[in-house]
Amino acid sequence: MNTASPGPDAPALLSPRVLVLLALIALYVVWGSTYLAIRIGLESFPPFAMAALRFLVTGAALYAFLRWCGVAAPTLLQWRNCAITGTLLLGFGNGLVCFAEQSVSSGLAAVAVASMPLFAAGFGVLFGHWPRRLELAGLLIGFVGVIVLNLGGDLRGSPYGAMALLAASASWAFGSLWSKRQDMPPAAMSTAAQMLTGGVSLSIIALLTGESLPALPTLRATLALAYLGVFGSIIGFSAYMYVLNQVRPALATSYAYVNPPVAVLFGVWLGGEHVQAQDILGMAIILAGVATITLARDKR
Repeated sequence: MNTASPGPDAPALLSPRVLVLLALIALYVVWGSTYLAIRIGLESFPPFAMAALRFLVTGAALYAFLRWCGVAAPTLLQWRNCAITGTLLLGFGNGLVCFAEQSVSSGLAAVAVASMPLFAAGFGVLFGHWPRRLELAGLLIGFVGVIVLNLGGDLRGSPYGAMALLAASASWAFGSLWSKRQDMPPAAMSTAAQMLTGGVSLSIIALLTGESLPALPTLRATLALAYLGVFGSIIGFSAYMYVLNQVRPALATSYAYVNPPVAVLFGVWLGGEHVQAQDILGMAIILAGVATITLARDKR
């Protein structure tokens, strides 16, 4: 179905330029704040069960709303593609971040996840996109930052958390690249289907690891989970899928180097977290590498 561009009488808010700007702001601020919300939710909920509940409820609600509005259900092939992407992005990508935040501060988790574009540039080779010299330089700079980040501070004291964060970044990067080459439903339905299938994957992981939902979660943790569902999942994930299909990949993934400072600020301001000097140095090196890759892609 073709979508006509807004005519001269269409509200200014419907113009793609404004929608892209709003979507990017949502990614920068909302996703930056979700790291602290995850840490608060973990006060009562186990990591994989919390993520499963979040995505199953929001995915089911969004799917029901879209079907009520007349949006066609995904085909069997699209369900399969959404299941693979949902497992990579949400099952492993988000689930492992939740697991890591049991032992790593929310701000530092966001810093480690900033390595995602580095993995994306590396995985690009599998899809026929060989990195240029500037991209290779960005990869080397970024991975030096990852090494610095893992040599000291919280990550050194939590090797499992560090490995989980790197695995989450790699899974998210590969899933994002793979999904762009597959037959997927329209943006909103794709979001709903991926949240549903990702929620199923997370439920299986939670069962295999022996997790269960708490009988009496705290109000603070419950509100954090609600925030993750509405803002982090429906608004944030929909915004990501929208910009991923509307703008250059370099701009769509720019949230990766905006989220870390935002998450650190939220963690220090509202969460009482502390950041060490070596953590800041590692973040600066990683963001320099990501910025170098972004510059190289813009030139391409």
